[in-house]
Amino acid sequence: MPVGEFDLIDRIRARARTRGDVVLGIGDDAALLQPQPGCELVVTADTLNVGVHFLEDTAPEDIGWKSLAVNLSDLAAMGASPSWCTLALALPQSDPAWLDGFIGGFLELAQSAGIALVGGDTTRGPLSISVTAMGQAPAGRAIRRSGAQVGDDLWVTGTPGDACSALHAIWAGVVPDPALRRRMNRPTPRNAAGLALVGLANSCVDISDGLLGDLGHICKASGVGAEVMLEQLPASRALSRFAPAVRWPWQASGGDDYELCFSAPAAQREAIVQAMAGAQTQATLIGRIVQGQGVIALDGDGQPWNSGRPSFQHFS
Repeated sequence: MPVGEFDLIDRIRARARTRGDVVLGIGDDAALLQPQPGCELVVTADTLNVGVHFLEDTAPEDIGWKSLAVNLSDLAAMGASPSWCTLALALPQSDPAWLDGFIGGFLELAQSAGIALVGGDTTRGPLSISVTAMGQAPAGRAIRRSGAQVGDDLWVTGTPGDACSALHAIWAGVVPDPALRRRMNRPTPRNAAGLALVGLANSCVDISDGLLGDLGHICKASGVGAEVMLEQLPASRALSRFAPAVRWPWQASGGDDYELCFSAPAAQREAIVQAMAGAQTQATLIGRIVQGQGVIALDGDGQPWNSGRPSFQHFS
C-alpha cells in the first residue's frame, strides 16, 4: 500500500544508526557534523540510474548495497575513513516493501563500514539514487591521483573483470555464475586497504569505469605513463575458466569492479604485501609507472594490446 513522503522518511530514520560525531542527523533541514581535529573532509557523490548502473530486475537489497558501495570505494581510493553519508531517492511510486529491502541492503553495508546516514531527500520520478559520502583523512595525508612516480610498481586489489563478465552473460541470454553476478550486484569497497595504503602508496584510483581508463586518470594527473602486463591480471576462479583472449577485455576495460589501482615505490613491495594481508585484501603486482604519457597494455609476448576501448564512458 503506497504511503506518503514523510512516512518513507520515517521508515528510513527508524532504521538508521548514528555516530558520536553526528550532532544532528535525519529530521532537520540539514545535518550537523563534528569532524575530528587535524583532519580534512573528503567528499564524494555518485548517482545510480536504472538500466545504466543496475538492471531493472535487480533485488532492492542489492541496489541499496551497491549505491553506497560505489561511494565508499571513492573514499577508499583517497585513504579516507568513512564517516557520514546522505541519500537522495527518486521513486516512481511509494512502495514500502521495496524501500525496506533497499534500506536493508544500504544499512547493512553502512553498519559494516561504520558510516552514518545523516540526511537526504525523497522525490517522485524515474528510479534514481544519489549518495553523497563523507570521510576524514589526516591533513595532507589523503592519497591522490597526482602522486605517481616513474619507477613505481602498479598494483590492483581483488579480481577485476568479474562484474563485466556477469553482465555480458546476461546480455547473451546466459545465466551468469552466481559468484560473478554477486560481484556485479554487491561490490566490496576496499576501505581497509585504502586506509592501510596511507603513507605507502604514491597514487590511487578506484576502478569504476575500467582498469586501463581509470589508470589513465593517474597518468594524466601525475604526468607519467604506465605499462600493464595482462598476464599478471588476477582472475577469480569463476573468471579463470575463460581463455585470456575472452577475459582480458573484461578485466582491462570492463568497469563496475570498484577495486583499487595504486602505485607505490618498488622498495615498498614487502610493506605493501604485509599491509594488504593486514587489510585482508588480495593485491597483485600488474605493472609499473614509466616515463611518457598514457597507458600501454602488453600481452604475453610483451606486445602492445588494444581492447578497443579503455573504459566505459557516459554519453559515448
